[in-house]
Amino acid sequence: MASPLSFLLTIFILLPCFLSPSHADAPPSAPVSPRTLCKSTPNPSYCRSILPNNNTNVYTYGRFSLRKSLSQSRKFLKLVHKYLQKYRPSLSVSAIRALQDCRFLAGLNMDFLLSSFQTVNATSRTLSHVEADDIQTLLSAILTNQQTCLDGIQSTASAWSLRNGLSVPLSNDTKLYSVSLALFTKGWVPKKKRNSPWAWQRSSKRRPGFKHQRLHFRMSSRTRTIYETVSRRNLLQTSDDADEEVLVSDIVTVSQDGSGNFTTVNDAISAAPNNTNGLNGYFLIYITAGVYQEYISIAKNKRYLMMIGDGINQTIITGNRSVVDGWTTFNSATFAVVGPNFVAVNITFQNTAGAIKHQAVAVRNGADLSAFYSCSFEGYQDTLYTHSLRQFYKECDIYGTVDFIFGNAAVVFQNCNIYPRKPMNGQFNAITAQGRTDPNQNTGTSIHDCNIVAADDLASSNTTFATYLGRPWKEYSRTVYMQNFMGSLIDPAGWRAWNGDFALNTSYYAEYINTGPGSNTSKRVTWSGFHVINATDAANFTVSSFLLGDDWLPDTGVPYSASLT
Repeated sequence: MASPLSFLLTIFILLPCFLSPSHADAPPSAPVSPRTLCKSTPNPSYCRSILPNNNTNVYTYGRFSLRKSLSQSRKFLKLVHKYLQKYRPSLSVSAIRALQDCRFLAGLNMDFLLSSFQTVNATSRTLSHVEADDIQTLLSAILTNQQTCLDGIQSTASAWSLRNGLSVPLSNDTKLYSVSLALFTKGWVPKKKRNSPWAWQRSSKRRPGFKHQRLHFRMSSRTRTIYETVSRRNLLQTSDDADEEVLVSDIVTVSQDGSGNFTTVNDAISAAPNNTNGLNGYFLIYITAGVYQEYISIAKNKRYLMMIGDGINQTIITGNRSVVDGWTTFNSATFAVVGPNFVAVNITFQNTAGAIKHQAVAVRNGADLSAFYSCSFEGYQDTLYTHSLRQFYKECDIYGTVDFIFGNAAVVFQNCNIYPRKPMNGQFNAITAQGRTDPNQNTGTSIHDCNIVAADDLASSNTTFATYLGRPWKEYSRTVYMQNFMGSLIDPAGWRAWNGDFALNTSYYAEYINTGPGSNTSKRVTWSGFHVINATDAANFTVSSFLLGDDWLPDTGVPYSASLT
């Protein structure tokens, strides 16, 4: 088992902004008409319909759009409340759950929009790379949250009135948020990054909340006693060099036999402080070996949580919710987290519903700057939902069948084992289903230096099942495989269409110097969205460039390869 206490977090990359040649080089402070400015957005006609009809600069338009977005997010949250209160008796259980998802996501959107507006309202200048990435991340996540709500509502087949009443405001608000993201990109994002999808200049500024050098453990005597107990079990193998140690504010132990502070993981999470800023370090929850049959949801106010188990297949968190049993995909997760700066180490996460229950999520991650290190994710369809924001996975095992790594985060998987399993008869395996919906979202899935081989049940099966690297769930789906080993299970075409020619030309799928019998690209799909890339392009999807990992990972001792190997 790899030594934990070397890990943490993520960020990402920008995409072309549809800048027309006639005004692409105009400074953001220059007055411009709505018609001219809106040409740089994905939906120019809608953009023109909502911006004030007078010439001003990008900053004024951007603030106007964000202010309007914040107002609309409040209105939509009230509308969802109305449906839940007024129409609940007439709604199915699945419709109620879809509405509850929308309420949860709308609340996050209000938080993200308020934070974004506060930043852009304070300055009419290009932001630093770090600041710009932070806001672009939030605005990208807002669009993801909108799409998740819409997907849940549309999947509720029996609730026609629900779909009719919410689909239009959802669609209109999504277009508004897209305008806000486009204008932010044009006005506040550094020019080199804005005009090139891959340009990046490293910033010397480090993220707030941690010191600029690697952190030392500082803790109370009681915490030190617990820490030393954990250390003796080789769970926190820190170096003799104190500069590689990580700051921990407190440690609690979860043990089912009653010997720890708590007997359930949920009780330990409840005891964690709210809204911490990280200055005092992580609240560490040590979970001893055992099978924990719990549904866990780590809220947005539980920041800087770290969970360490006794190891893969030793500390197991398990559940069996599924879409077939009336849950939405979003809330079928055994383990869900949105609290920023979350870390998990040496834990197995399961959804045991089985292939027959279709969508059944083991982990849903919407936690910004989160990391899973030396963990295992076990399920079938939709095992790991990398929902949104910035994420990093190191030396993890991931098992599944259909779309089993999916979502719209900016995420890198590094040195992981990816195990396609035996699906139901008539099914095929698709490793990824990336969900990028807007060309200005800086999201995508990067799989780097991983091992892709059949799980035991698939390897020993007498039936042949096709396995693909991915398929385009949404219009601007983006997935890159770099320097991985691909077993013979990978279909020669590599990639599979979602529905007809949907997104085949707007997606970005790429491969770079993979090895193994499944890596031959000579018979790959011929879509214009598929690319065999060179080292220069591939470098843009590394931890250093795609996640800007050099900016934050060293502060936490996370083991990672910054560049191509």
